[in-house]
Amino acid sequence: MIPLLRYQLDLLLRSQRWLPPFLLYAAFVLIGVRSGEPILDSLGYASAALLPTAIWMVRACVSNEAPAARHCTTAATGPARVHLAKVLTAMLATGALGVLGTAVVAFVSDPHSAGHRTAVPVLPAAGAGLLTALSCVLLGIAAGALCAWPVMRSSGWGISIGAFAALLLLVVGASPANAAVSGMVTGSPTGVIHVPWLPFAGAALLAAAATAASCGLSSRRT
Repeated sequence: MIPLLRYQLDLLLRSQRWLPPFLLYAAFVLIGVRSGEPILDSLGYASAALLPTAIWMVRACVSNEAPAARHCTTAATGPARVHLAKVLTAMLATGALGVLGTAVVAFVSDPHSAGHRTAVPVLPAAGAGLLTALSCVLLGIAAGALCAWPVMRSSGWGISIGAFAALLLLVVGASPANAAVSGMVTGSPTGVIHVPWLPFAGAALLAAAATAASCGLSSRRT
């Protein structure tokens, strides 16, 4: 699996298909996060932007390989392992964005509550923000795996459903992403840090299930 991951990461970097989702995330952060704003609000907003970014990154990784190269790697290692490597590549790439974004937002934000009355410790806030970011990444990976090949053969339908899924997963109360982001934002007025362990665990389970389903389906549709 390690050689496959290296190959897919190298392919993603050289193809520059990582650039559009990266620019989407950068635009969200640059527009929505301002220097000196409360740290918990800013971390919550930046984390939410990672969910659509992860969905787009999965589509970029899954469709990145040329047909001839895909047939070769599939014949050598099996379709399920190849597809798993592509999804893991998207997760690593978006996760790296989350780590970088969390660090930048924590650095430029004001370590106080929304009313600037209560001091918020930066490291615990950044830790909770990183877990929130990873929750959004994992849920985006789950949605992306179900909105791309082999689950969705049509690019048009896949993109439309992926965009709708991103919106739905951010606003529905039962969503792990909504729970994690809401915990950061609702804690901002009082300066209370809510660490989203349960949303993270739920997002991880959903990502594992969706990835397993798409990998199993790739063996049938290769």
